Amino acid sequence: MTMVRFDPFRELATMQDRINRIFGDAYTRRYDDDLTQRGEWSPAVDIYENAHQEIVLKAELPGIAREDIDLRVENNTLTLRGERKRDTEVKQEQYHRVERAYGAFSRSFSLPSRIDTEKVRAEFKDGVLAITLPVKAEAKPRQIEVAIN
Repeated sequence: MTMVRFDPFRELATMQDRINRIFGDAYTRRYDDDLTQRGEWSPAVDIYENAHQEIVLKAELPGIAREDIDLRVENNTLTLRGERKRDTEVKQEQYHRVERAYGAFSRSFSLPSRIDTEKVRAEFKDGVLAITLPVKAEAKPRQIEVAIN
């Protein structure tokens, strides 16, 4: 007989997945319309640290004009707001299928205190918003040489 090690965290993760599926199915059955009709969506975001020890946040915003993006840093919180508008040339009854999300969105991210909020940069290119959050000079790690006496 093979012994199997009990891993409570794996069991909890499996239970969480099952519960999410149950409520996910109930939620989709409750609303036959898709999310785009209610304007509930948020852009996908990647957050990583680059070689310069800056935190970089990249948000996918295809089809959104630069003028429709509002980016703010306030009280160590980065807030990204915007709106993707439907094509006004196409009428609602002309659509066969709508899979892209439209409407307003808002995402907020808590920033660590080591971020220099005065030097935040943002660049919008090819539908991707790249926000660079530099670290304060005093917060960057530095090597200290140990003297021998």
